[in-house]
Amino acid sequence: MIFDTHAHYDDEKFDEDRDGLLQELYSNGIGYIVNASADINSLDASIELSGKYDFVYAALGIHPHYADQINDEVIERIKKLCKNSKVVAIGEIGLDYYYDNSPRDIQKHWFERQIELAKELELPIIIHDRDAHEDTLNIIKKTNAQQVGGIFHCFTGSREMALDVLKHNLYIAVGGAVTFKNSRRIKEVVEAVPLDRLVIETDCPYLTPEPYRGKRNNSGYLIHIIEKIAEIKGVSSEEIEEATLINAKKVFKLV
Repeated sequence: MIFDTHAHYDDEKFDEDRDGLLQELYSNGIGYIVNASADINSLDASIELSGKYDFVYAALGIHPHYADQINDEVIERIKKLCKNSKVVAIGEIGLDYYYDNSPRDIQKHWFERQIELAKELELPIIIHDRDAHEDTLNIIKKTNAQQVGGIFHCFTGSREMALDVLKHNLYIAVGGAVTFKNSRRIKEVVEAVPLDRLVIETDCPYLTPEPYRGKRNNSGYLIHIIEKIAEIKGVSSEEIEEATLINAKKVFKLV
């Protein structure tokens, strides 16, 4: 059974075949999916998906791209929605200095605020960090995020940073990039990080692994990520599938 720790099935790219695809994925061994919200509209969409499908869970939070849309009312809305038993995390939250869609001070403020919310609700966090490694780590330390732990989504840092991240009760999520020909850094990270601290994700419909790169991603392609991790670790695909399932269930308290 496979656990996709990060997906966006509320995305419009799935509008034409969402239901059929999700039913097919479940039939083919995708046992758990966490649908991560990004903007304000996706909060309700993630809740709706988790209510419709037993194997889909919700993570609620506002992506740094939309940090300038957050206010105290939005935080209260997230808090209220988190009373739903299918909500398993606060996310995806963090910093994005690549696009800088929101001012950096605004991003940092609401990243901290959402971590504090996670601590209040005793929920793990799902962290987005793009070109903001230093500030992301500083906020993790400043807010004592290890109190709730969580997942470092789509990790792009160095081997050294990964080992630092592990000290803060965070797991490293490995996605489609590990299958890319020139992705040396993430392969080094996978090699260095203990298997009991790795989880897998799609970030679908984005970040599609080889050999489907460029097409719409879905959880069925996780097998290619599993196979690549197995190759790097020198173990069987079955061992990777089982370990990442156990790890994800532990993070999201689904054991």
